[in-house]
Amino acid sequence: MPSRVIIFFLCISSLLFFSLFFTPSHAKTPVFSDNDEFLSFLEDYEDSTEPDIPNHDRPEVPSAPFDHAQEADDINIDDEDVVALTDRNLDDFLEDNKYVMVEFYTPWNGHCKALAPEYADAATELKTENVVLAKINAAKEVEAADNYDVRSFPTIFFFVDGDPELYQGRITKNAIVSWIKKKIGSSVYNITTTEDAERVLTSEDKVVLAYLDSLVGSATDQLSAVSKLEIDVNFYQTTNPNVAKLFNIEDNAKRPALVMIKKEPEKVVHYDGKFRKSSIAKFVSASKLPLVTTFTKETAPLIFASPIKKQVLLFATANDIEKLFPTFQDAAKLFKGKLNFVFVKTDDEEVGRPVSNYFGVTGDAPQVIGYIEEDDRKKFRFDGDITLEKIKAFNEDFLEDKLKPFYKSDPIPETNDADVKIVVGNNFDEIILNESKDAFLEIYAPWCRQCQALEPMFNKLAHHLHGVESLVIAKMEGTRNEHPRAKFIGFPSLQFFPAGNKSIDPILVDTEPTLVALYKFIKKNAAIPFKLERPASSKVGVKRENGNARDEL
Repeated sequence: MPSRVIIFFLCISSLLFFSLFFTPSHAKTPVFSDNDEFLSFLEDYEDSTEPDIPNHDRPEVPSAPFDHAQEADDINIDDEDVVALTDRNLDDFLEDNKYVMVEFYTPWNGHCKALAPEYADAATELKTENVVLAKINAAKEVEAADNYDVRSFPTIFFFVDGDPELYQGRITKNAIVSWIKKKIGSSVYNITTTEDAERVLTSEDKVVLAYLDSLVGSATDQLSAVSKLEIDVNFYQTTNPNVAKLFNIEDNAKRPALVMIKKEPEKVVHYDGKFRKSSIAKFVSASKLPLVTTFTKETAPLIFASPIKKQVLLFATANDIEKLFPTFQDAAKLFKGKLNFVFVKTDDEEVGRPVSNYFGVTGDAPQVIGYIEEDDRKKFRFDGDITLEKIKAFNEDFLEDKLKPFYKSDPIPETNDADVKIVVGNNFDEIILNESKDAFLEIYAPWCRQCQALEPMFNKLAHHLHGVESLVIAKMEGTRNEHPRAKFIGFPSLQFFPAGNKSIDPILVDTEPTLVALYKFIKKNAAIPFKLERPASSKVGVKRENGNARDEL
């Protein structure tokens, strides 16, 4: 499955771009002072051998930061035909070359490593087509990655005369080569005999046929433009009425006529709109999926590429699906072209289980959930028996935006007295959105190595500042907990919510997260001032601006 789909839908399967800024550094922060605050002791504490504060809800990790460079050395392939680009030369290179595919990668990302040899082989094969394959190390070339809103790796664009198109196909040599050749060459094939028609109908799973007056002209141009958008559907055209009849088009049909043929329960789908690129493209994109799509590695890209962004998902085991599938499919017929219907097999450990976890589906009982891929990925839970009448009512409310979204949450902790407070979906308002306190929040994932490397330093920061009563330092496990204000694009996400102004978006960390730098960040953005001073003794103290002494650490 392409990594961007896994990322987008299986939140636990990839590391995203902003994670790069949250890897603790080996570099030592210079000693400095801020008014009467002497912060060199923080630097000393950062470099000390004092044991880390224990944290029992995450896996044990080494205190040393994750060494990206060491992992990068593991990549050793021959990619001499892949051009390495930088922030400075990307624009000029795109201007000088008509066809360019660009991969944004990070050296330590597992999906990027798997792609590397496939990408190199594709680059070699496409040299004869005057297509250049290039790569950009997003860990170094940050400006280019920002300009193209890169948030996951690998992210791949194909440029034609400098205009980008996101590549969402499989990350294999054959898939890349086939996709590009379709983009730059002829992608509509003529069928002139019934023998050719029978061969196509027998050998292909889904095809589009246009029945035209001529095999050249405006209609062919429109069809060709659509065909370049659809890598997994082959397009054909004919003027032969006998060929058209084999494709379920009557020989006296008004031309141009268009049909999609699929090896699905819904075998034939006729197009009845205007013969224009935009309208045909929407028809093909919506019609190529079956009435109900089973979520697999192969179908995931098709689901997310659909222009229909509202999905209705049925979560059920293999035993339950035989009873429920006919009802679900009948509902799909009623809302065809308006909603995408997806079946997730919950007892499929490789794919179904991670998807179920993402949606907060537990147990074996069948569940139906509405999902909006856009609009902050909102989820809506269906309650009641799964009958056609009730599913129909749910879908109508879903389309009319009458449903209330739900958010995942772990149980609220019985005790929450540690320096780093535990935030879950159901206590987010109480802890983070409390207007009387500044709040500094880390959103993390248990599998994220940047999060693991950050943890000891984050604990030390909270330990130093535990005496500031106006400040909360907290963390939330982002794969099991959700909240409409907890927005993030990667792990870890460090966010600051100023007191008295919780209605605005949080302030994101814009500095390298060393102990001193994060302290400075908090001090700068805190709505309620405080001062951290080193007392005469060897211990650290916290002092409020009003002069009232706080507890020593």
